Amino acid sequence: MKTSIQILFMVFLLVSCGKNKKQDEQVVQEAEIQQDRIISLNGSITEILAALDYNTQIVGVDVTSSYPESIKNVAKDLGHVNKVSIESIMELKPTLVLGLENEVSEDLKKQLADAGVNVQLITLKHSIEGSKEMIQEVAKAVKNENYTKLLTTIDTEIKDVTVLENKPKVLFIYARGAGMLMVAGTGTPIDEMIKLAGGQNAITEFSDYKPLTPESLLANNPDYILLFDTGLQSVGGIDGVLKIDGIAQTNAGKNKKIIAMDGQLLSGFGPRVGKGVKELNQLLSK
Repeated sequence: MKTSIQILFMVFLLVSCGKNKKQDEQVVQEAEIQQDRIISLNGSITEILAALDYNTQIVGVDVTSSYPESIKNVAKDLGHVNKVSIESIMELKPTLVLGLENEVSEDLKKQLADAGVNVQLITLKHSIEGSKEMIQEVAKAVKNENYTKLLTTIDTEIKDVTVLENKPKVLFIYARGAGMLMVAGTGTPIDEMIKLAGGQNAITEFSDYKPLTPESLLANNPDYILLFDTGLQSVGGIDGVLKIDGIAQTNAGKNKKIIAMDGQLLSGFGPRVGKGVKELNQLLSK
């Protein structure tokens, strides 16, 4: 009798373990099914998703998604947002597509809507508050409430920015080789970053971007020349910048005040905006 009870008990345990194992496998399968497949069509949005620990759920990104560097190893690079095709997006079977309202073309918006894809487009204001609002919108899109640490980090880093008594005049040059040189006017993301870092844009007579001319260089006489890291490399480094017609005659050229920063950090207004402002502020303090 005792032996029979023991056998029945062992059978019960085996059946229970089998059921538990099946239940565990089902939970894992359901979690895998429910996991989002996200396409990010903006570098700052990609940064936010990564900061919220969604790296493994990002299946596609645009060309500006350069941070974190590892993202291109796990997500497909779809190229520039204005050249992204509906076919390349649908191929990745996304459950969510995120982008900026002013960057996604009307044609692509319509194609995504017709395909029944969940698309959420965000309006980015190039300011500290605008960055915070974007973080909250992205977090809301993925139903994540653990975003306050990102806002706190921005506030902490902004507090470390030093007030510059003599606001230096900064000229930003967008360079793609010596033959492609544009300068940032008012109303640009760079214009706002320069102000936040304690400087002033050397260009005040026009908005957006215009070609660089020797005349404007001499007329505005900047104290610093600012470029993206990639832009500085494309013209041959600091020596290459100093060879640009008119640069050597400016205060920046005479004092070799040529500075460069990572493009996404400087202009993205993502979760690292505080770090970007702080870094530029330090460069303008030297």
